[in-house]
Amino acid sequence: MSLAIFDLDNTLLAGDSDHRWGEFLCEQNWASADNYRSRNDQFYADYQAGSLDMEAYLSFVLGPLQGKSRREVQVLQQQFIQDCIEPMLLDKAFELIDQHRIAGDVLLLMTATHAVVAEPVAARLGFEHWLCSGVGMDRQHYTGKPEGLPCFQRGKVVHLEAWRAQWRASEASSPDLEETWFYSDSHNDLPLLSTVDHPVAVDPDPRLRLHAQERGWTILSLRE
Repeated sequence: MSLAIFDLDNTLLAGDSDHRWGEFLCEQNWASADNYRSRNDQFYADYQAGSLDMEAYLSFVLGPLQGKSRREVQVLQQQFIQDCIEPMLLDKAFELIDQHRIAGDVLLLMTATHAVVAEPVAARLGFEHWLCSGVGMDRQHYTGKPEGLPCFQRGKVVHLEAWRAQWRASEASSPDLEETWFYSDSHNDLPLLSTVDHPVAVDPDPRLRLHAQERGWTILSLRE
């Protein structure tokens, strides 16, 4: 039994759900478009450059949710999936996921995107297991702050190690996860890509493409 790990944005989706969520908040008047949109764009540019302050970004993007109830946000999530995520879905992404499912592999979605976006998208893609950046809650209301270590860059390695330990403890009667695959588009995922048995660059950014070519990693496209 193997473990197949998938990044989300620009890997399984034809776009970035986190950045699109920021735009969606403006469209729904949950955030002021005057300066929110430009800051959202700047954070995305920092991500692409590999210089993103993830804690600052999460505090920014979660800020509009402060004081909102879980139910209020659920209504927004449903509309976001319908209006923004459905157009990003890729047939070849579902085919790739199904290949591993049919092979009997354990499927794990792993994304830096915060849980408000990542959890409903993971469900839409059919994942039973996912790891993402945490979101603060006070009873049934959002604090507007992140929680825990962001699932980003080196943080993905830490989160995966913790997940594996939990798997071993809870699935004692199941076969061990012998080999690990990881599919990603971003150079931000190089810390985790460099630790797995089968790193795969999916429609990679220029920096990851060069790195993959130099090391003979598999490169594939889910969009062509």
